[in-house]
Amino acid sequence: MEQLREQLNEIAVGLENSGHRLLWVVRAPPSDDPERLSDPRTDPDLDELLPDGFLDRINGRGLILKLWAPQVEVLHHKATGAFVTHCGWNSMLEGIRAGVPMLCWPLYAEQKMNKVFMVEEAGIGVEVAGWQQGLVKAGEVEAKVRMVLESEEGERLRAQVTTLSKAAAAAWEDGGSSRVAFQRFLSDSEKLKA
Repeated sequence: MEQLREQLNEIAVGLENSGHRLLWVVRAPPSDDPERLSDPRTDPDLDELLPDGFLDRINGRGLILKLWAPQVEVLHHKATGAFVTHCGWNSMLEGIRAGVPMLCWPLYAEQKMNKVFMVEEAGIGVEVAGWQQGLVKAGEVEAKVRMVLESEEGERLRAQVTTLSKAAAAAWEDGGSSRVAFQRFLSDSEKLKA
């Protein structure tokens, strides 16, 4: 719990110091009670989890949501300039389709390989350093937010993810590779029923 609180504080300071507008979904830490270990409905106490005065200082340029946000809609909003992601497959695809550059912070499983794809292969994201050691510092959060939103490198990322977004949209159009493959799958499935 203490490590999580420390990480949330580092994120908060980094986001605040970046000077940029933000939307941040904060979930309650896992409970020590075995009956509620992974209860997603637990309402986080933001005053306990975030730095003193943080909510007041970001008032007017930041919105902190508890538990959940409509991720696809947020990513497609014109005000969304970057997406901090743990690099899950669905989130990665949603970010690409929305044309939003990503700050990559994998935790486990396939997320690490997805990070490699996004950063090294596709050039649509940047790695947030420190995740391997278990603590991303405020300075790293601030630097990566500024890099993606203020620099030429950020413009390059944005152009690259826009290109991929258009390619993904084209793949689902009539005659596109994904549409054709899906129609073939449906056709093959119907043959199996017969």
